[in-house]
Amino acid sequence: MKVFLIAGARPNFMKIAPIYRASLEYQGLDCRIIHTGQHYDHEMSQAFFEELEIPEPAYHLEAGSGSHALQTAKIMIAFEKVCDTEKPDLVMVVGDVNSTLACSVVAKKAGIKVAHVEAGLRSFDLAMPEEINRMVTDAISDYFFVTEESGVQNLLHEGKPMERIHYVGHVMIDNLLYQFDKMKNVDGKLFASYALKQKNSKYAFLTLHRPSNVDSQQIFGQIASALNEIADQRPIFFPVHPRTKKMIEQLNIKLSKNIVMLPPLSFTESLFLWKDAEVVLTDSGGLQEETTALGVPCVTIRENTERPITVQIGTNILAGTNKEDIIRAYSESIEKARHAVVPDKWDGKASERIWEILKQKS
Repeated sequence: MKVFLIAGARPNFMKIAPIYRASLEYQGLDCRIIHTGQHYDHEMSQAFFEELEIPEPAYHLEAGSGSHALQTAKIMIAFEKVCDTEKPDLVMVVGDVNSTLACSVVAKKAGIKVAHVEAGLRSFDLAMPEEINRMVTDAISDYFFVTEESGVQNLLHEGKPMERIHYVGHVMIDNLLYQFDKMKNVDGKLFASYALKQKNSKYAFLTLHRPSNVDSQQIFGQIASALNEIADQRPIFFPVHPRTKKMIEQLNIKLSKNIVMLPPLSFTESLFLWKDAEVVLTDSGGLQEETTALGVPCVTIRENTERPITVQIGTNILAGTNKEDIIRAYSESIEKARHAVVPDKWDGKASERIWEILKQKS
């Protein structure tokens, strides 16, 4: 069986890496990585793929940036050519980026089966481009690999048959636990941020990049005001996304000197910092789950989440974007984490479950 694994941006590779590594255990499985090039990232060198223990992509579609429509169209045109040439048996997409939508549509129209990993997640916010991508992909997928119980219920509510829905756990957690275990044998002094971490025994870790948060003077101003107040209590380590950096300058956002602005970090260096943070403040989807898996307090600076399990039983608190609400969530986060539990099947074995299911179905 020939399977294409689709990745469009650096975070996608964290999800497909454990799937690829698990595929090596199965005879007769030809698994190939396709990089759509949705996001250009100079950090994705040979060392990046070596760190994840996966080969460089078999194809690089070089879609590049652009509007949602332009980017999606470029990916579809390039991917169609690859499918015509290679004729895969299955296209596996992860998450909710434009590449997920584009490659799903191309595969389905070519008569190729589609498997969606992280299927069924819903924020119920149609203003989020990712929500559109999730809904359309799930509308045409053949296999739904679900990370949490809410995904199962959402898909059933939308009329998907139970026999095509598979609650397997979370491949992002597979990779997290794999890298976390590897880190035990790595000298922390090798990380550029080692001295910073040694100097500050108690700190917060921040990521912020969503356009809805950083493109608005009013919203970003509220968030920054809350962060500055939190930074009075403990330093905040902040690897700054290029988009966020641009908007800080453009909107003239003032941040406390106790917010330590860092360049974008590799997955392992980011993990090296946030795993020991007193609290993680983020608008990322993945970090909500990763912090829950490791029991780290998390405050999500968003009005909604497509990952409700992290709030219901995990370490996550949904704070919104209002200053007072963010500060309140921060104050409550450490206590909540003491009573949190890790969701069922977030045990590092989701990838193996995916391949076992596909083996049975083929």
